[in-house]
Amino acid sequence: MLTFINMRKTFAEEMLIPEGVTCEIQDKFLICKHGETEVRKVISLQDAKISVDEGKIKLKSGRANKKTLAGIRALMAHIRNMFEGVHKKFAYELEICNVHFPMTVKVEGSKFVISNFLGEKEKRVASILPGVDVEVKGVKITVSSHDIESAGQTSANIEYATRVPKRDRRVFQDGIFITSKAGRPI
Repeated sequence: MLTFINMRKTFAEEMLIPEGVTCEIQDKFLICKHGETEVRKVISLQDAKISVDEGKIKLKSGRANKKTLAGIRALMAHIRNMFEGVHKKFAYELEICNVHFPMTVKVEGSKFVISNFLGEKEKRVASILPGVDVEVKGVKITVSSHDIESAGQTSANIEYATRVPKRDRRVFQDGIFITSKAGRPI
């Protein structure tokens, strides 16, 4: 009879905190600040511990397997995005495309309202997450935030609000579509 043994080993990873950025851990949040800008991220790693020490963020796991290592490396990528986000905003660009009916869009507080989409009388609404700025200039929409996840989710909410189910996408090309993600074209 064959028995399989899962390899378990200790794993530690550390990352330098850039100059001028302060990081701290409160409850389940990692908070990075630079001047007035603050970016928060929920930390949820089951088998790993995170600490801020001597200008470094340290992640340590006592029994690292593939899943834990993947989670730690993903969290390190999120932290790098946080460091970049406290210095500059991430911007997503969307474009309004209407072939059949001209639609109108506007920002009302924390909601993005789309009127006359495909001639519908009902308005379609997408939610704007806190800390996200949305600008409408003609057919171009710019979504920007210091938190890349909030900017991306708001862009996805806007694009999803104009989704047309059960229609051929090649014929019914009306909608709002993401054209560039955080500085890279699609």
